[in-house]
Amino acid sequence: MIDIDFKAEAEALAAQLTAWRRDFHANPELGFEVHRTAGVVARALSELGCEVRTGVGQSGVVGLLTGGKPGPTVMLRADMDALPIQEISDAPYCSRVPGVMHACGHDGHVAMGLGAATLLARHAQDLPGQVLLVFQPAEEGMGGARAMIEDGALADPQPAAAFGLHLWNTMPLGRVVAQAGPIMAAADVLKITIRGKGGHGALPHEAVDAIAVAGQVLSALQTIVSRNVDPQETAVLTIGTIHAGTAFNVIAETVEMQGTIRTFSATVRETVLTRLKVLLDGVTAGMGARYELEIQDVTSAVINDAAMAEIARAVAVQTAGATNVVWQPPFMVSEDFSEFANRVPACFMLLGSGNPALGLNAPHHNPRFDFDEDALPTGAALLAAAAARFLAERRPHAAGS
Repeated sequence: MIDIDFKAEAEALAAQLTAWRRDFHANPELGFEVHRTAGVVARALSELGCEVRTGVGQSGVVGLLTGGKPGPTVMLRADMDALPIQEISDAPYCSRVPGVMHACGHDGHVAMGLGAATLLARHAQDLPGQVLLVFQPAEEGMGGARAMIEDGALADPQPAAAFGLHLWNTMPLGRVVAQAGPIMAAADVLKITIRGKGGHGALPHEAVDAIAVAGQVLSALQTIVSRNVDPQETAVLTIGTIHAGTAFNVIAETVEMQGTIRTFSATVRETVLTRLKVLLDGVTAGMGARYELEIQDVTSAVINDAAMAEIARAVAVQTAGATNVVWQPPFMVSEDFSEFANRVPACFMLLGSGNPALGLNAPHHNPRFDFDEDALPTGAALLAAAAARFLAERRPHAAGS
């Protein structure tokens, strides 16, 4: 086992971690347009002696840190993109970009990823293998992980394991979740277009009211989870937008609805999709309307590998203390780290970053989101320690040893 006190070394890096995080927070970028962030990352990795590839999956960065001894490759991942939200904050590092902010902690993820790279680079000669450092664009529903994978992020070398981490503001500062099994749900985006027949509001018998049809559809959809999904399973079906109508006295011809489906099980997902189509068929036909349904598969569920979760849990106990390592019921939010976990044994950890006493507990995707930066050294240490422990446990052994 590699005997390194990553937590102590990470604490000594706290000022640099905070500086990185605040720079990224003040200069947020959306989706695949993370060019400034990627440039900072690429320069930092190069200065650490990593072999660096840029433009992976359009704007992702991949660094390869080679250890001084032969061994497998382990991957660490951080996401870089922000959200289209106007920040409400008087912090000196608040967003300088109108309508764009880091409201999900990805600025912290990049800082912790660079921190982990820094810690591991210091001990590169002792590492039995390689560390693949993946900095990903477009996590927020835009397929950044798939784009990077399709562009060869997991090839040459192919990692034997992967670890990632997400700051979590609804958990107290320093709390860590590192557990086997499902931790975040699969996400589908659905768009339903109801097509009726427009007409005068005073002559409803001459029209097919798409709004009336949509009302029946909404009511029927609420029965899918409550009456078609096994109550011991989990699913969510939410309609988030409805757009219809042009005037108070015009019967709408078209209604557009958008929503999301969240599941952990492929079987449950298929049940929801099947019942969705059956109900749409029945309701629209019965009311003389038509419909169009579009389903976008955003990402699958994050399912942590048992062996990788055991490694993550062990380093979490060492780094954060046993009382701070807890079990958490799976969340219905989604994360495209699952694209890596579907291909490589992986564990995705959660790190508590909330501090109500300092007013740092607004939820994710909220215009007032901010987190306690004291979480940054812990996160960097967790990632570095997980990578080092995996390499140490899987290193080749000399014959006869």
